[in-house]
Amino acid sequence: MKNLFLLFALVVNFCNAQTLDSTYAVKLGYPKGAKVLILHVDDAGMSFDSNEGTIAAMTKGVANSCSVMMPCAWVPGFVHFLKDHKNIDAGLHLTLTSEWKDYRWVPLAGKAAVPGLTDSEGNLWRGVADVVKNGSADEVEKEIRAQIDRALTMGFTPTHMDSHMGTLFATPAFLERYVKVGIEKKIPVMLPGGHNTLIQSEMKAPDAQVQQLRQIGKILWSNGLPVLDDLHNESYDWKIADNISNDDKKIQSFKTRKYIEAIKSLKPGLTMMIMHCTAPTAVFPYISNSGPVRKGDLLAMTDPAFKNALIKEGIILTTWRELKERRDKLK
Repeated sequence: MKNLFLLFALVVNFCNAQTLDSTYAVKLGYPKGAKVLILHVDDAGMSFDSNEGTIAAMTKGVANSCSVMMPCAWVPGFVHFLKDHKNIDAGLHLTLTSEWKDYRWVPLAGKAAVPGLTDSEGNLWRGVADVVKNGSADEVEKEIRAQIDRALTMGFTPTHMDSHMGTLFATPAFLERYVKVGIEKKIPVMLPGGHNTLIQSEMKAPDAQVQQLRQIGKILWSNGLPVLDDLHNESYDWKIADNISNDDKKIQSFKTRKYIEAIKSLKPGLTMMIMHCTAPTAVFPYISNSGPVRKGDLLAMTDPAFKNALIKEGIILTTWRELKERRDKLK
């Protein structure tokens, strides 16, 4: 996960490094100095367990946004939920990899249309490096469009788009297509283009790459789309120790503490915090061994202690839907 931006270098001419004179949060009408946060759940639609966890985190907890993996088997179940809960903030978790051993999915564009995106079994590649090695930007764009098309066909209008495993940030050409389609379709794309304090400290992104992200942010903003100031992408690395992995209270205590520490580290501006809330059943270990980590995210989002910490820290929660509405008013 930490390679999300380390792989990225955009092949365009950029201005010299500069400091943004205002956060995107302020530009969108939030108070100066405000810490504005999206608590975002990835991987909706991936499995029954993922759906249950995402729904619980958003209806019983404080998580307020999510994104859906359109090639996966449990997408219909989640989209049917969305139709009955029209105010839920839900985007597309654009999916170009299929990482698990026995539970796999295929490209929606079809193998014939995007052969470079498929492995010897006809599934999407397991890792980002394989997509980079074998896939083309044209194929990536075809698959992005196919995933948007499936959503719209199902009556699901996404509030935003982001990238599963960061694949769309892996090459300049992939990133260009991601941004291009977002601008064309007028769908906000997840991209931190502001001060990027967490990107630099957590992901060790060089200054030059942060400046490149800022330039892309300006392009998105100038085309009428909202832009993040920063991105928190550390929660998947908060591993659950084996000696507490079967104790929900201890898992909740550990993960809640980590999330409270995280929100205290936020700088003023608009930040998205990524998590993977899941309610693992007996089947989930056959998909992934990440069940305790994902369950911990769900337990933290439903912990009153975390909700109280958000209030104490003066965090303003927002959604991609609200950001787009605010940006549209500025045109």
